[in-house]
Amino acid sequence: MKPIIMFDMDGTLLDLAFDDLIWNHRLPERHAETHQYTLEHSQATLFEFYQQHKHTISWYSSRFWTEKVGVDTLQLQKEYQHQIKPRSGCFELLKTLQAQGYRCWLLTNADCAGLALKLENIDLRPYFEIMISSEQIGYSKEYVEFWQILQSMHPFDPQHAVLIDDMAPVLAGAQQFGIAHLVTITQPSSLRAQREAHELSYPAIDHLTEFLPLLAQLNFKEIDAKTA
Repeated sequence: MKPIIMFDMDGTLLDLAFDDLIWNHRLPERHAETHQYTLEHSQATLFEFYQQHKHTISWYSSRFWTEKVGVDTLQLQKEYQHQIKPRSGCFELLKTLQAQGYRCWLLTNADCAGLALKLENIDLRPYFEIMISSEQIGYSKEYVEFWQILQSMHPFDPQHAVLIDDMAPVLAGAQQFGIAHLVTITQPSSLRAQREAHELSYPAIDHLTEFLPLLAQLNFKEIDAKTA
């Protein structure tokens, strides 16, 4: 039986440049306009908020940020949705895995509204058996509880699964849960410099099709078909 391939969305399948643009550039600008602040004041205010809520479920919630900063953050994302782009090799990899009979799951910290917006622009749905937002779980992927609840909803053997994610805290949470095979991304955002693979804590790829030879090298335990 083939392993389940679990994919992150933003920074893995999709270019994180869109999220960089929204949260680090357009939101400070809109916040300054809305509240009649200087851009520098809004940047400092938002940066402080970001640090307070980083890696929590609120961090990924458009609804939370709309209430927190007084700007409709989902509407802001819609205004710039033409900037949502796949990363290099995204569809090439997904089509290959589908043709080879792999089960693929999409697991994202994006809230349900953010996930829907991304899928309206980049249709990933045909390639995934399961698509989950952490908003549905109640924990972000950084927490082992996310993986425990996911497993209760959709039973799987963590020893027979691969997770590809650009964020080290997410991979650490998955590792704590017991997912055996973890892969990261060297350049999640095209707006930022590529990270050095040897400086990362997990095997790393850039172009997504680089995952295919890596997948061929992974050793998966045999699963008893009667108990799988």
